[in-house]
Amino acid sequence: MVMTERLSAEAREAALKELSGWSDAPGREAIARTFTFKDFNEAFGFMSRVALVAEKRDHHPEWKNVYKTVEVVLATHDAGGVTARDIDLAKAMNAIARQLGVG
Repeated sequence: MVMTERLSAEAREAALKELSGWSDAPGREAIARTFTFKDFNEAFGFMSRVALVAEKRDHHPEWKNVYKTVEVVLATHDAGGVTARDIDLAKAMNAIARQLGVG
């Protein structure tokens, strides 16, 4: 695995402007988003699709699913904060959500 450097606060802020629905995670060097789907089946389908992407990239989200919502937190623990890997995974999650009709 290639070590990725933590983004500066300015770089993280710029990246967040391009990531619909994502924001800084309160009290952490991380980014977060809550996705809301039509039902549990759609939420679980989203998680399954993201899991395949995350496994391929060897970069896994922190997440929680309750019925039709999926709460996600992304950070690169080895780097102590947000890296390009987190931004790329957030973009992939947004793309999958859009395919399911969630903006």
